[in-house]
Amino acid sequence: MGYYFKFRNKDLILNYNFEDMIINLLKSELFWENKTFKRNEFLKISGTIDTNVYFIEEGSVRLFIDDENEERIVRFGYKGNIIVSLDSFLSEKPSDFYIQAIKNSTIKVASKKDFYQFINSSFENLKLWNSILEDLVLQQIEREKDLLHNSPKIRYERVLKRSPQLFQEIPNKYIANYLRMSPETLSRLKKS
Repeated sequence: MGYYFKFRNKDLILNYNFEDMIINLLKSELFWENKTFKRNEFLKISGTIDTNVYFIEEGSVRLFIDDENEERIVRFGYKGNIIVSLDSFLSEKPSDFYIQAIKNSTIKVASKKDFYQFINSSFENLKLWNSILEDLVLQQIEREKDLLHNSPKIRYERVLKRSPQLFQEIPNKYIANYLRMSPETLSRLKKS
């Protein structure tokens, strides 16, 4: 499954913004290759192995699957997020996920080898990786809860509360798909 890292366990390190600290550490300690992607360009396509880690400096991306000719958005990434096709990253097998730029995007790319070399370079970095994985599990649980609600209003409110920046960074048509509702329903909910 694909994920972006958006750290919720900010209480792990007192007096610091945990997310900013992680991003700064990764940016300074890890080898990144700079790439630019045009709007609608793919970082990864279905059926391919992708063990890269992507840090979004500018722009936004979506991670989705094609379900019987209907796209199902699973995750978004935007400025300051890290996104990865986690199933392929961990298993080194092909994944059904696509990662596509929504806007023109500047993205830093790190290989799995470099990422794991960084993680294994110290006990603190290994603890960091464990914290990241724990947070990903919590994010997945919240996403599954979102999808279990029949009410579009509840799905909208849950995501708005959890990720208000999403509504500033991502076009409504993609958010509606992510929330499993029509763009018209999303528009009505945003107005009420």
